[in-house]
Amino acid sequence: MAPRPRTSTRDPEDLARRLTAWLGTRLPGAKAVGVTVPASNGMSSETLLFDIEHPGPPLRSCALRLAADPAAYTVFPEYDMARQYRTLKLVADHTDVPVPRVLWLEEDPDALGAPFFVMERVAGRVPPDVMPYTYEGSWLHAASDAEREHLEAATVGLLARLHDQVPSEEAEFLAPAGEGDALRRHVTAQRAYYAWVIDGLARSPLIEAAFERLERLWPREPGEPVLSWGDARIGNVVYDGFDPVAVLDWEMAAPAPREVDLGWTIYLHRFFHDLTVTSGQSGLPDFLRRDRVEARYARLTGHTPRDMEFHTLYAALRHAIVMLRVAYRQAYFGEVAVPADPDTLILHHDSLRAMVQGSYWD
Repeated sequence: MAPRPRTSTRDPEDLARRLTAWLGTRLPGAKAVGVTVPASNGMSSETLLFDIEHPGPPLRSCALRLAADPAAYTVFPEYDMARQYRTLKLVADHTDVPVPRVLWLEEDPDALGAPFFVMERVAGRVPPDVMPYTYEGSWLHAASDAEREHLEAATVGLLARLHDQVPSEEAEFLAPAGEGDALRRHVTAQRAYYAWVIDGLARSPLIEAAFERLERLWPREPGEPVLSWGDARIGNVVYDGFDPVAVLDWEMAAPAPREVDLGWTIYLHRFFHDLTVTSGQSGLPDFLRRDRVEARYARLTGHTPRDMEFHTLYAALRHAIVMLRVAYRQAYFGEVAVPADPDTLILHHDSLRAMVQGSYWD
């Protein structure tokens, strides 16, 4: 198995020293204590966890989201921390969807080497990506059917409330540049991202075939845009027991049809489930099933999901571009070799190919 990709070239001890110095400018007399970089740090924005020690306010647990290190062959071309900060405030102001309370935004890169924002840390547990929550031994796999059903219902409810409660005009600052409706602009942005990923490197025939099939499946009526979370999966939710208490990672938020989030939620679970089955385990085949998610969402919102073959393919395609970038990033650091067929760098190339052929959901 390939080693887990590195997520930064930054020095954690240096970050801790600089964070303490910066914190004193925002809250005189405060210290950042217990600064840690979690082992589960993602491969986009980086996270630092710390507590604030201060003679006045009580000890407060915080999480800091720091724009990715440009020296670490970033997964995305840009990291707009002010955009993420504003999105969290938008969701907090207009919905009852639980998000962490944001405390400070720092746009000056001198403090920590890149812009960042600080939010309160919410206690709870997150379904893990490594090893995936679909594997035996994870807390979600060990849960009862009723407990997983409760978590699934609550999570689909998050999407329903997010889509229904945020006024669409308030999310326009998140819209990608370009022409056409929200879906066309969303897909155009993904084409631009793919072009950036392969610049100077081998193209992916599979990804390009997926884009071609998207055009053949294009919805006749894409639907009115809502605020799309963008990375709508249970691995970005903190749960207290089986109830969601914080929704995280808003860097891919944008106006889009409701089905963009639904397709991502459904497919990202299938991605982990398929990996688990390939390893010889049973996974969680009855969890977050496409038919149940669609039916539950329709009951909650009155909107029956449409064109879900398109939207699940689009989710798998978007994920494939990210996976290709991550693989090229590993190659850049000498962690893997680039094979003759670049499509094999995409972990879910078999399922994406089946979607392109129209046979995956058979």
